[in-house]
Amino acid sequence: MGRILGIDYGDRRVGIALSDPLKMIASPKETLLIQSDEDLLNQLKHIIVEYDVEAIVIGLPIGMKGNETKQTIHVKTFSLKLSQFDLPVFLEDERLSSVSAKKSLHLQNIKTGHEKGQVDKVAASILLQQYLDKNY
Repeated sequence: MGRILGIDYGDRRVGIALSDPLKMIASPKETLLIQSDEDLLNQLKHIIVEYDVEAIVIGLPIGMKGNETKQTIHVKTFSLKLSQFDLPVFLEDERLSSVSAKKSLHLQNIKTGHEKGQVDKVAASILLQQYLDKNY
């Protein structure tokens, strides 16, 4: 039974989350520091193999009014590169996932000012959980 990989894509940091094998619960995994899309793809390849990933969910940053932004286009372009893994790729609206992640971390008394990586991986788990709740 494979897992689903959640990605909160950013230009320098990428939050990673994984589902459990039953695809019920999303958990933050790590935040990857990246130099380029190729670097990220190499790191993702290792995660996909190690955790028997069978699908990928990537957060789609849509403007609050539902409009596409510069980052929306960047994420869509990157999501096409994920096709090299021959896995289904799903785009999930990530509006407010980072805000929710910060609130969640504050409730746990974890400061987010110097720990932006914490926010990224928690945001990845929030958008992945959102996807799991709708589809499983």
